[in-house]
Amino acid sequence: MSEEEVQEIQEASEEALLLVDREMYLSHGVHIGTKLKTKYTEPWIYRTTSYGLYVININATDTRLRVAGKFLARFDPSKILVCSVRRYGRQPIRKFAEVIGAKSMDKRFIPGTLTNPMIDDYFEADCVLIIDPHADKQALAESTLARIPLVSLIDTDDTLDGVDLAIPTNNRGRKALSLIMYLLARQIQREKGIIPPNGELPIKLEEFESKITPIKE
Repeated sequence: MSEEEVQEIQEASEEALLLVDREMYLSHGVHIGTKLKTKYTEPWIYRTTSYGLYVININATDTRLRVAGKFLARFDPSKILVCSVRRYGRQPIRKFAEVIGAKSMDKRFIPGTLTNPMIDDYFEADCVLIIDPHADKQALAESTLARIPLVSLIDTDDTLDGVDLAIPTNNRGRKALSLIMYLLARQIQREKGIIPPNGELPIKLEEFESKITPIKE
């Protein structure tokens, strides 16, 4: 996707309403980053909390969801592989894949999945979507090796090494992941004309949310 196209989407999203209510983003913790930041994520950081957590700019998240939706809509969905080894990412990617018709891999990423046609798990992907560059590093590495475009959710402590298109967001929170993957699936379907430009998915947001009990800290 060209810089001109990204700029057009950014300008349009700044003028339009957000994809969901701002309060919905906030209540799902999409804006909550970590206590670390990188030079790559600094442009998307809005401020720092009194607890030392970096806060992600929701407008940046919203814009990037639109960009990613337009980008992913260009691919045959059956050739898109979406991966997550994180426990809270598994249900969101399963439901995302079900909605758009992609392939999901929600357990250990088998080495060679994208690079070795001789193994049973080999998948010839045209595009890969991952939840976390740290946790999904094998999928990232193989996408880079095979020169497959890669889209990734990016938290404040992540880098963009090997990432072609980043979506700045809390990529560890149970509710944040469910909302982001729901919105991305909806945006893809809108871009493909499967639902109207302001249409809704036939399933509820709750179906994207992991039912695993959160770990108490």
